[in-house]
Amino acid sequence: MSKFMDWVDARFPATKMWEDHLSKYYAPKNFNFFYFFGSLALLVLVNQIVTGVWLTMSYTPSAEEAFASVEYIMRDVEYGSILRLLHSTGASAFFIVVYLHMFRGLLYGSYQKPRELVWVFGMLIYLALMAEAFMGYLLPWGQMSYWGAQVIISLFGAIPVIGNDLTQWIRGDYLISGITLNRFFALHVVALPIVILGLVVLHILALHEVGSNNPDGVDIKKHKDENGIPLDGIAFHPYYTVKDIVGVVVFLFIFCFIVFFFPEMGGYFLEKPNFEPANPFKTPEHIAPVWYFTPYYAILRAVPDKLLGVIAMGAAIAVLFVLPWLDRSPVKSMRYKGWMSKIWLVVFCISFVILGILGVLAPTPGRTLLSQVCTFLYFAYFILMPFYTRLEKTKPVPERVTG
Repeated sequence: MSKFMDWVDARFPATKMWEDHLSKYYAPKNFNFFYFFGSLALLVLVNQIVTGVWLTMSYTPSAEEAFASVEYIMRDVEYGSILRLLHSTGASAFFIVVYLHMFRGLLYGSYQKPRELVWVFGMLIYLALMAEAFMGYLLPWGQMSYWGAQVIISLFGAIPVIGNDLTQWIRGDYLISGITLNRFFALHVVALPIVILGLVVLHILALHEVGSNNPDGVDIKKHKDENGIPLDGIAFHPYYTVKDIVGVVVFLFIFCFIVFFFPEMGGYFLEKPNFEPANPFKTPEHIAPVWYFTPYYAILRAVPDKLLGVIAMGAAIAVLFVLPWLDRSPVKSMRYKGWMSKIWLVVFCISFVILGILGVLAPTPGRTLLSQVCTFLYFAYFILMPFYTRLEKTKPVPERVTG
């Protein structure tokens, strides 16, 4: 085995990669519960790719046969129903772990210098993931898939001058048709997975270049022993690989419980109108995107003007990219930031959750007013950040991690 690895290493840096990214990559020893979600996101990505490949073997991307092929997968393909539910539940699980992963970044300042590029790559993954989910959402060719895509694609028509041409270009037709379905299928199973995988590699490489953050926001590279090993660091393998296995087991227990017993999750993971084939002549009573898009959909509906609503929705995502340059705090972790940062983070999270709930519900004057208030608070968190992070009084940061 040793001679074989020597032969491989002379032609490919297998051992070097293993050491650089696992056995000799030293991570802070005070990782907590929130540090599970990065590895869990990678696990769900693998699940989506593997189940997706199997589903494409029986799926037919045409307007006439798409819905029937999904029914065929669910009823006649061996283990097809499990594969389909693993994939559909995996989509929601992906966004749950990604949102918690992003929350950890906000909580411990993982976007601050020198990790700005790590955050930007992460946000590009999030953006590509949203596009991937949107493309895949049309593929079952159910009522909500069809009309949800119709509403979202029509938003591009609000763009001055090029809006109508852009909308037609995205659809590939004058209305959503089999051409749109085929186009989305190609992007969903080929183009976007390649983009996501490439961004994940860049995200991990950038992270391992600057080192992982920790709940204290302390740079462990400042204090090393005579061998150059950080005093507050431990090798990622085997210590954190074993720890992550515990998180994986707990996650898979919850995930499989949902897959086998509550795959629809009350209509949030699999909407009831999607059990009807797409019908261009029958509009569902209430059209709403799947739950992980609803915060931005609520922001869109909160603005009366269509164009301004589209701009607000786009800005809500775009502002996340510039977060590293908005935070002027001298400390990273929320443990040592002032009371204003803590209050604003709580306000932001509550606003985001309320917007997500409102995006699922049918609009009423009261709900629209609440959406407008939460949209204001959402943007205020970012716009005011340069001021309250600079003015507030922070606690002294320890030289070494506190555990």
